[in-house]
Amino acid sequence: MSIHPLFDAHFHVFDPRYPLPGNEGYMPPDFSVQDYRAATAEFDLRGGVVVAASTHGLDPAPMLAAVADLGPTFVAVINADTSLSDEALHSLADAGVRGLRHNLYRGVAASVRDELSLANRAWQVAGLHTQIYADAALLRPFVGQLAKLGPRLVIDHLGMTEAGLPVVLELVDAGAKVKATGFGRVSLDVPRALEQIAGRSTTALMFGTDLPSTRAARPFRASDITLLRDVLGEELASAALHGNAASYYQVSGPAALPSST
Repeated sequence: MSIHPLFDAHFHVFDPRYPLPGNEGYMPPDFSVQDYRAATAEFDLRGGVVVAASTHGLDPAPMLAAVADLGPTFVAVINADTSLSDEALHSLADAGVRGLRHNLYRGVAASVRDELSLANRAWQVAGLHTQIYADAALLRPFVGQLAKLGPRLVIDHLGMTEAGLPVVLELVDAGAKVKATGFGRVSLDVPRALEQIAGRSTTALMFGTDLPSTRAARPFRASDITLLRDVLGEELASAALHGNAASYYQVSGPAALPSST
């Protein structure tokens, strides 16, 4: 059992009730809300963020259904869709969506220029933040524009690569948040990245399980939390495991979640 409350800032649900388009011929195995509850049963789970994967396509329905099933301390991040109207963005925010994921790594997103336009509109009309899944090294030409997003910018999976870490650190200096997730899918020195990001900002890191870890070289394991504690120490680890993300995603309430049984 985790000694810290956990706000799981990044995980996926693949509900068999919702057929998926897949991505580049890949279809994930089913992973329901019940499966997620079982996989996190050993933790003091207080809430979290269900995130659209590349295989979800642009339909937000699976994430909205997962949020409804999981309860009021869970919110969603859906794949960015440049065709969304202002009215649709408002409706999604009312339904528990907190951000749009711009998935450049798997080719779901449009051009960076179009994505930045949507990012600004989504924030202005509905308060939705921008989450970017990319090799951060490839974001170098856009650092100036991305830095203007400040804390409305969230970087996935520590920026993915060693070459991307300097870009991530520049964006953290500008206020960006970073998902401490996918330790088994990144190509970088995870302890060094955690230490350097936390050294720039004590509120930047937000830990997530990345369950069910599809297409990762290795899936999430509980020792990832141990690694985080060992690198950051108890105070900063507690913030990364719960406080930073619970505050960022505007989820309150200290009570533990009820068992799914």
